[in-house]
Amino acid sequence: MKQNMWIWNHYATNMFFDKAGRHYWFAENLIKKGYKPTIFCASTNHFSDNYIDTEGNKYSAESVNNIPFVFVNTPEYKGNGKKRILNMISFYRGLFAVAKEYAKLNGKPDVILASSVHPLTMVAGIKIAKKFGVPCICEIRDLWPEAIFAFNKAKENSLLGKILIIGEHWIYKRANALIFTKEGDSDYIKERRWDTNQGGDIDLSKVYYINNGVDIEAFNKLINTVTLEDEDIDNGIFNVIYVGAIRPVNNVGDILDAATILKEHQDIQFLIYGDGNQRKVLEQRVAEENIDNVKMKGFVNKKYIPYILSKSSLNILNYSQTQYNWTRGNSSNKLFEYMASGKPVISTVKMGYSILEKYNCGLELENASAQDLAGAILKVKNMTDKEYKRMGDNAKKGAEDFDFKVLTSKLISVIHKVMEE
Repeated sequence: MKQNMWIWNHYATNMFFDKAGRHYWFAENLIKKGYKPTIFCASTNHFSDNYIDTEGNKYSAESVNNIPFVFVNTPEYKGNGKKRILNMISFYRGLFAVAKEYAKLNGKPDVILASSVHPLTMVAGIKIAKKFGVPCICEIRDLWPEAIFAFNKAKENSLLGKILIIGEHWIYKRANALIFTKEGDSDYIKERRWDTNQGGDIDLSKVYYINNGVDIEAFNKLINTVTLEDEDIDNGIFNVIYVGAIRPVNNVGDILDAATILKEHQDIQFLIYGDGNQRKVLEQRVAEENIDNVKMKGFVNKKYIPYILSKSSLNILNYSQTQYNWTRGNSSNKLFEYMASGKPVISTVKMGYSILEKYNCGLELENASAQDLAGAILKVKNMTDKEYKRMGDNAKKGAEDFDFKVLTSKLISVIHKVMEE
């Protein structure tokens, strides 16, 4: 008998439109292994203006590529203000009624995977799984409230901060299993002294690590089938590429500074793909400072990313040194896309549990200045063909460990464990 698995991710709506993403790929591979996954998400899409019209109903259901999606009716919003918080609360409350109705029509789940970003999804997962008498796996893709404290949205010692930590502990204690996407995130439990080894009530044997990754088969197929006519990536020179958000935590201004230092090297160009609240400022800098070796390419549909990266010479993971705790590792989707492209990677932060170091497929810079970044770019460019090829081959081979076929097998192991218990 096929096991019913409900996957809850408030922000998986974009996966329905993109036909890609962590839980989409999990679902795709779970189906191949005989499971019946269903993805529950919000009717609104945090990442774009696309939304699902539930026509006033509590939810609507649609399938894409045989993956059922359930869209919980939630109010529209823009930005990160109060309306986004109301949207989170609405999703949380809606899950209770939607789960009940959907189970009547389609049968109850055998297991629930409740995924953050925000913790209310996991709270709902634990409570509803208990009503159904099934296990709940909580997946923590971002450490809330630590991330909130890091961005000064709340103080750890404030009343709100203390309430958030109590809620976080409640989740970790009551989940049947915990999945972290960064290898070192389980250290957080030890730092809080919540583990049983230090007299706490959380058994580390129920903690697992499953990072983000890439669907290598789909990635390679897109390189050959979804191409882009763009003279900037087809001009045969050394392309330094950044793909991703353009906001303070990504510190993309440093790439412009490094490009300015390297302006005399006419065979190096920088291509920056992405959007964010700093994009216009950086575009203005490029124009006003005449940084002619940088092309701000703007937003690009995800389907073109594999082809773009296939034309890169070097990929940049660019982050702020101060706005995030990098000691526990990295779960950036673009890291694995970069690796799958078979090109060296430079990271502007030194990571704990370093994947680049483990697979010897790039360079990490500690306390990187623009001068350090420029120097690292030249170091890669001036490698011998043999050194450069080895680093690229290492990246491609390393990506295989983060292919979603492999990651789904890890998830199935966790499912088996909680089902047995």
